[in-house]
Amino acid sequence: MDKGYDFDEVRELVRVFGFTVHIRTRGEESRAIKREAGFKAWHWVVERTHSWMNRFRRILIRWEKRADTYLAMVHLTLGIITWRATGPLG
Repeated sequence: MDKGYDFDEVRELVRVFGFTVHIRTRGEESRAIKREAGFKAWHWVVERTHSWMNRFRRILIRWEKRADTYLAMVHLTLGIITWRATGPLG
């Protein structure tokens, strides 16, 4: 999570649910960029994957009424994305 979630209320909510939190504190990213020349944030990976998922019309416009069939379509979509990313022979 980025520094937009760096609030005591968010940290308390995450603790209540028992999640392991990875929230950057304010200023941490700029300090890391100054320390490491090749440092780059990784949040673009999630945004790229969501963009790839939106290319599948069945996921972008939810036609399924049941949650289990929609989840199956999401899994199929992610499988196709993974297969395309690794190439036909891996």
